[in-house]
Amino acid sequence: MNRLCRLVSLSMMLLSLAACAAAPRTVDPRTLTFAPLDFTIPRSERATLSNGIVLYLLEDHELPLVNMTAYVRVGSVYEPAELTGLAGITGAVLRSGGTTSLSPEQLDAELEFMSSGIESGIGEDSGTLAMYTLAKNLDRTLELFTDVLLRPAFNEARVELAKKNTREAIRRQNDDPKAIAGREIHKALYEGHPLGREATMESVGRISRADLDAFYRRFYRPQGMILAVSGDFNPAAMKARLEKLLGGWRPAEEQLPPVAAPDTTPKKQILLARKQVSQSVIRMGHPGLEKNNPDQYAVRVMDYILGGGFTSRLTQEIRSNQGLAYHAGSRFDIGRRFPGTFIAETETKSASTAKVIGLMEGIIADMTKTPVSNEELQQAKESIINSFIFGFARADSVVNQQARLEFYGFPAGYLENFRANIAKVTREDVLRVGRNYLHPDSLTVVVVGDDKKFDQPLAVFGTVREIPLETAK
Repeated sequence: MNRLCRLVSLSMMLLSLAACAAAPRTVDPRTLTFAPLDFTIPRSERATLSNGIVLYLLEDHELPLVNMTAYVRVGSVYEPAELTGLAGITGAVLRSGGTTSLSPEQLDAELEFMSSGIESGIGEDSGTLAMYTLAKNLDRTLELFTDVLLRPAFNEARVELAKKNTREAIRRQNDDPKAIAGREIHKALYEGHPLGREATMESVGRISRADLDAFYRRFYRPQGMILAVSGDFNPAAMKARLEKLLGGWRPAEEQLPPVAAPDTTPKKQILLARKQVSQSVIRMGHPGLEKNNPDQYAVRVMDYILGGGFTSRLTQEIRSNQGLAYHAGSRFDIGRRFPGTFIAETETKSASTAKVIGLMEGIIADMTKTPVSNEELQQAKESIINSFIFGFARADSVVNQQARLEFYGFPAGYLENFRANIAKVTREDVLRVGRNYLHPDSLTVVVVGDDKKFDQPLAVFGTVREIPLETAK
């Protein structure tokens, strides 16, 4: 028996040694290397209707769905100052107001019956009309889409409803401190320009149904319009169908009215919106870049290091090291038709407001003084390059990106060359663009909070101008 036990024990030891020998060697994940990500952007087919409307078409038969978005050269920058809010209301009622052949209720009911949808809107520098539908209902949904685009009725009751909703939004515009801060820094950075205007009770009250109809007739035309179509369809059949529905639309061509470029001179401003809240909302920034600036790739890398993620300098110092905020970051927006903005943001308790403002200004200033580390540079470039692929996860994302690039006049090959342009950025490039495009001594700072509880008065940073938060009636 003892001999048997010894044999069993010896066998177990041999098996254990063999298992250890066969076990994989522990590898440090930090030393792992991988082959470069091989990703080719799917190509959409580009075509043009007889009246000049550009089509981007991308087949995708994975699901029996079709999506389409029309991009229109319109925007709030073209509305009269005394009618601020007109573009947004026009964009909403274009769809909700029915057509000359279907009342709003009839249009709603038919779309709901087919599980289809049509949505419209107008932003600062573009308008969109989008539809989605099951492939089996494509023909009828396209007819309704065309009806909305070419023959909107702007139903009077729906116009009044849209105005009422806009007035209610104005009435409640000071409820959210973050919304206040975002609105006010946008107004300050685009002061004196149509981009900086905000609708008021008075401007909305002046808007009539006739104004919506006139605004639509002036700006909705095939010149410059782009349609992005994706999903379960045949491209040749889709082109023929759209030519039949839209090719005969030929209103007289009209040039867009000129809009002056905004003043991009950085200005030091300290703006305070008094509000009795426990946390101060802080936004600071200055004008940014235009899309044609060749330094935009280095600026993107620089901004990622400064405030683009959990490893950014703003997050690491203010959130991780100091424990003064849950979130801190920055964003350098690259403009499309007009220069964008650079904005850094955070929220902190009232008693640390001045300390955090000082920290943020110091961190921004440091980006202009010394080169970033090799680790920061590599991590930023890898993150931007690796996340690029997620913008192409769906067919509608692909075709809309490509359509928007042409709509806004981006150079040919922009998407295809994006990763290579990011990969070429060096430490010297980051320092150079930091010095050229960051202005830590000329920041517009907006604070929403209770200044009686601040650790220091905001006057330590410069002359303070109060933003009155009047309740609209």
